[in-house]
Amino acid sequence: MCKHLPVHNNSRGRIRIIGGKWKRRKLAVPVLPGLRPTPDASRETVFNWLSGLVEGAACLDLFAGTGALGLEAASRGAARVDLVDSHPVACRTLLRNSMLPGGEFIVHVHQCDAIRYLESVDSGYDIVFLDPPFAKAVLEPVFSRLSDGRILNQRAMIYVETDRTVLPLPIPADWHIIRQSSCGIVNSLLIST
Repeated sequence: MCKHLPVHNNSRGRIRIIGGKWKRRKLAVPVLPGLRPTPDASRETVFNWLSGLVEGAACLDLFAGTGALGLEAASRGAARVDLVDSHPVACRTLLRNSMLPGGEFIVHVHQCDAIRYLESVDSGYDIVFLDPPFAKAVLEPVFSRLSDGRILNQRAMIYVETDRTVLPLPIPADWHIIRQSSCGIVNSLLIST
């Protein structure tokens, strides 16, 4: 879990939660190379895709960055949201962004490498958000860890944002892409396990 870190106001802007009990709440965006917060329109699309599945769900936002996807899920009724990022500045921003009324009971911030986190966690997730840095080839080992049978609940959903050049994704044979859209260089996919 992230250590208690001092909050610095080094954000380059703000995005907002677009639905649920924290609708219109602004989230800080830190200045970090490669950080691409999921735009409002893309988040609206993914949460339309996940309609009816978020409430009461256990969610994991791996490579969380600003936490926009995980905090959107918490705002829309997720029971538990784990935000994971390895960058200290991102984690300080996640801590600040997760200071929402009642959020301390739902949202948990972890400063950890994604693979190391997946190796250490033993609880089941219903929804996983993956928006890794485009420059790193991390999806294959992440998919491998997620498919080991102990991290995902039955019929879990995985939302992935990736560079369009990464297709086809190295997903396990028994997973299925059920939704897909593209905008610019970003490919968004919803995968059923």
